Amino acid sequence: MLQATALRVQATDTYKLVDAPIVVCNEEYRFITAEQLRAVGKESNHIVLEPVGRNTAPALTLAALLAAANGEDPVLLIMPADHVIRDVDAFQAAIERAVPHAAAGAMVTFGIVADRPETGYGYIQRGAQSDDAYAIARFVEKPDVATAQGYIDSGDYLWNSGLFMMRASVWLRAIERFQPAMGKACRAAFDGGKQDNDFYRIDKAAFEACPSDSIDYAVMEKLADTPDLGIEGRIIPLAAGWSDVGAWDALWQVSEKDGAGNVTRGDVMLEQASDNLVFAEGRLVACVGIDNMVIVETPDAVLVADKDKMQDIKSIVSRLKGQRRAEALTHRKIHRPWGWYDSIDAGERFQVKRIVVNPGCSLSLQMHHHRAEHWIIVKGTARITRGEEVFLLSENQSTYIPLGVTHRLENPGKFPLEMIEVQSGSYLGEDDIVRFDDTYGRK
Repeated sequence: MLQATALRVQATDTYKLVDAPIVVCNEEYRFITAEQLRAVGKESNHIVLEPVGRNTAPALTLAALLAAANGEDPVLLIMPADHVIRDVDAFQAAIERAVPHAAAGAMVTFGIVADRPETGYGYIQRGAQSDDAYAIARFVEKPDVATAQGYIDSGDYLWNSGLFMMRASVWLRAIERFQPAMGKACRAAFDGGKQDNDFYRIDKAAFEACPSDSIDYAVMEKLADTPDLGIEGRIIPLAAGWSDVGAWDALWQVSEKDGAGNVTRGDVMLEQASDNLVFAEGRLVACVGIDNMVIVETPDAVLVADKDKMQDIKSIVSRLKGQRRAEALTHRKIHRPWGWYDSIDAGERFQVKRIVVNPGCSLSLQMHHHRAEHWIIVKGTARITRGEEVFLLSENQSTYIPLGVTHRLENPGKFPLEMIEVQSGSYLGEDDIVRFDDTYGRK
């Protein structure tokens, strides 16, 4: 969905695009984000890394500060990366209609033409029409079914899409007015940051002090009551097969189904089952006599839930975080700029990893104080630096890296290098790495 979002907007005769998208994401997702953009030809050196999450309003503020850093004042199209839009032509036509309003200083939101009384979305009531846009009368929270049906019957309400368009300066002016503490914290975090290859690392302490709020709550809902600000809110209706796939049940709605209404991926067997979403990443998942369920099997955990209760998964996540469970803190599979590794087994004083190094890439020249490592090459060719030695290993060969010895792993070939690493020692944490040289600028 990140790739689809990046590819969704193309230059037209009416407007042009910047060379690269601005992406705001958590710093733990920096490498997979950069790699996914590169894979579809949307490389960006404008990836802003958040050390902690602070919702969408601070994220947009950081993006606006970056967009305006060179003295320009571009029109920004703000798109969450978890949306599905089936009719891209209709989406681009709506963008065309929105550009003149945003360029003239308005804050534009895109309201989805509702086709059912959805209780999982917020709604926007439209006001007076001006050309091909509407004034924003009010935002309303997620309704019950009866209220949602009333909204649909009135014809005056649209789903709140979370898609926006405005000039960078307009957003920054609104933040300074409505959320001065947020604006101050974001500016301090941005000014205290620095460029790190394709990434912009903001100041952690300053951003941790930033209030958390959404674009709607922080600014958009206040526009109609603040005419002295001189910023008008506008709604552009959008009918483009839109869906906010922020939950598994929403993914079921937009996915292709079998004759019984099931959506499956991976090794799944169904018997007397209907209207389910079942994803299997590593093992066979067999389902018998179930209906309206979501089952997601990953190396980290297994989720089993009633499709109508998916909003309650937030309670499980809160409990995981409160107990500081590993499932809430990190994934088993970790992406790095050189490839990825998967921690496939661990126990007292040992850990086993599957490591894949992309062609032409290398890990840092490093050393460990508390662990030794055994490397077994499964596929490809490895160039090994071990102390003063440099040598090649191919499939089915292995080597040993003693504790305290400087070493490096490289893939000189044209195909991915795959290996198994067995670590043993008194401490196996990822912070037991002393880097002497690194292609990617890591300390």
